[in-house]
Formats: sequence, C-alpha cells, structure tokens
Amino acid sequence: MSGAQWVTVLGATGSIGVSTLDVLDSSGAGRVFALTARHNVSLLLEQCRRWQPVYAVLVDPQAAAELASQLAAEGSPTEVLSGTDSLSRVACDERVDTVMAAIVGAAGLVPTLDAARAGKKILLANKEALVMAGELFMQAVRENHATILPIDSEHNAIFQCLPEQSRLPGQAAVGNSIRRVLLTASGGPFLELPLEDLETVTPERACKHPNWSMGQKISVDSASMMNKGLEFIEACHLFALPPSQVNVLIHPQSIVHSMVEYHDGSVLAQMGSPDMRVPIAYGLAWPERIPSGAEFLDLVSSADLQFRQPDLERFPCLALGMEAAARGGATCIAVNAANEVAVEAFLAGHIRFTDIPLVIRQTMHQAACREAETVAIILRLDAEARQLANEQLEALARS
Repeated sequence: MSGAQWVTVLGATGSIGVSTLDVLDSSGAGRVFALTARHNVSLLLEQCRRWQPVYAVLVDPQAAAELASQLAAEGSPTEVLSGTDSLSRVACDERVDTVMAAIVGAAGLVPTLDAARAGKKILLANKEALVMAGELFMQAVRENHATILPIDSEHNAIFQCLPEQSRLPGQAAVGNSIRRVLLTASGGPFLELPLEDLETVTPERACKHPNWSMGQKISVDSASMMNKGLEFIEACHLFALPPSQVNVLIHPQSIVHSMVEYHDGSVLAQMGSPDMRVPIAYGLAWPERIPSGAEFLDLVSSADLQFRQPDLERFPCLALGMEAAARGGATCIAVNAANEVAVEAFLAGHIRFTDIPLVIRQTMHQAACREAETVAIILRLDAEARQLANEQLEALARS
C-alpha cells in the first residue's frame, strides 16, 4: 500500500465520506484528489481547507458558485466544478488511483460505473450501483480490470472470509468449497417493537439506530431492513452467487459482520466494532492493513452474541428485496427506486412507516419486465418506477 495514492471521495459530506477522510487523516494512507457533494457548502468548504484537493464538486450550480467564491477569497488552489458530469470527471481522471463511491442512492450509479470503466480501484459503499446495474457493472469491472473492494460492513466481512483465489468480486465464489454466505443484520431499532406499534413510529425514532451512526436514508432502510434486501441483491452480484446461497441472520449485537460457511462444516466470521472506519481502512490499504481509529473489540465485556432467523412479517421489505434478487433485472431497479421515493415521503411525514413496503410492492409488481442492458435503459426504468411509486403515494393520500 502506497501512501501516495490519489483518492477521489464521491459523497464526501455524508457519513461514509466523513469517515473516509478521518481514516486518511489518521493513517496517511493517501492524498485527496477530489471531494464531491450535492449541496453541502459549509462542510465541503471545511474539508477543502483541510485537504486542498485539486477539485471540489457540488452538483448544485448555485452551491458550487458559492463555494468557488469563498475558496477564491481565501486563495485556495482548489478548482470548483458543478453538475453531475463533473462527478464522473473527477472519478475517471488519469491521476486518480482510488475512488470512494459513497454517494447515496441512484445518483451514484453513473460516476461509479464510469470509474469501473476507467479501471479504477473502487471502494464501493454505494449499494445502488449493483442493485440497479449489477450485471452491467460487474462486466465493466472485468473488462477494464477494475478492482472492487466492498465497504458495506457485511460484504467487506464476506470478502475477508472468502478463499483468496475467489476473493476479488466478480469471480465465482461458489466453487466446490463454499456452501453459503450469511449476511448478518442488527434488526434495527424496531426489532422488539410490537407489530401494531409500527404504524405510529416517527422518522426520528426510525433514524435512531441502536448500534450504527448513519445518515437518515440508510437509517430508515435499516429500520425497515430494506438495506438488507438491497445488500442481498448486492451480494449475489459481488460474489457471483445465486440467491439460494445467500442467507440473512438477525444479530442484534452487530459484532459478527457476516460469515462464510464451507462444505466441510467450517464457518468463518469477521468480527469487529460497529464502526465503518474498519472496512474503510481495509479498503484503502488492501491488501495490507492500517489502523482505522476504531475501538478494538473486547469480547470479554461484549454482550453475548445472539442469532435468529428474520421475521418477514415484521420486515416485509427484506422479503421484497429477496424476491427482487430472484427475479433480477428491472425488478431490482423498481425496488430501489420505489424505496427511495417511499423513504423520502416517510421522512417528510407524508406516509407511515408501514406504508413503505406497500409502495415498494405495488411498484415492483407494476414495473416493466425487461432486460436492463444499457445505462440509458436502466435510467429510463428507474424514472418509470419512480413515477409509479409517486402514483402509489397519491393513492395513499386519497385513501
């Protein structure tokens, strides 16, 4: 691992982006080439002052103009860009070695796919790139010799537990030795809540995860376990596994991040503190290891480790994600799009928490069934699914 690697952080002001910069700060594992955000001028300004990247990107043009004015007044050498095309520009620049793909949602698809086509080392924290365009994305990885290192704690754990010869994502992980992979899930804040109380939970309660500190959208996804449904789809693509060889286990303590079960009866597990700096540090330094800044795990004082089967009545979003993985293609696009629309509506107070799976189910069953062979088709199917999801929201408002 060379400390001279140039890193572009897509989504620098989100929780993963902030943690990435924290690891870089404490470890000296690389230099920052570019930082990007949607519209968070104040935090991106602070980050530019600290890192002085070659480029800073704000998708919103007005926000970009504001940032450019402030940096110019301070004599900063950083050049400010705007617009979605600039995300791909700073991900694909020939000087860039590593791209942290941490933009939340479908907005991260195109720049992450472009980074794969440019043959970059990609630290993949954006689920949607694989959920929406799994086959297309992994094909780009293989054809352009890109390196994909999963940053989601579960997929990173699986990566660490696989045989070395089948570790790099996109290669067949099944072989003759692996029986299945076990994705762990905390169960979120509503694991023990009576089912009848789910209708009245607020966005504030849904965003209070018992173990992890995350942004609002992914916190709601964790509460509904849609995040695990998306991760189920992602695991199938990353590790070339059929859905039948991916299983989900509830593990409330969030210490075992995932496991790989072998045909000889062995189960390899990766454990660690519930801190995203651990997989981020692993990705930045791979194939070596560096300090992450996270607390070390104390198994003596830790709570007893518990595992249970997920209750799909309590977590219908997980069941929908698993169904989408089996159906593939446009269904996965529809599930992701509908979830984004529904979660946004829930956070705005327009629908109940229990309405989220209703919107997703209706959308995925109405969405077009076709192959998603190009980015243009994927984005069109995504737009169509969002329209269907918004129609479901309107129907809920009238009921």
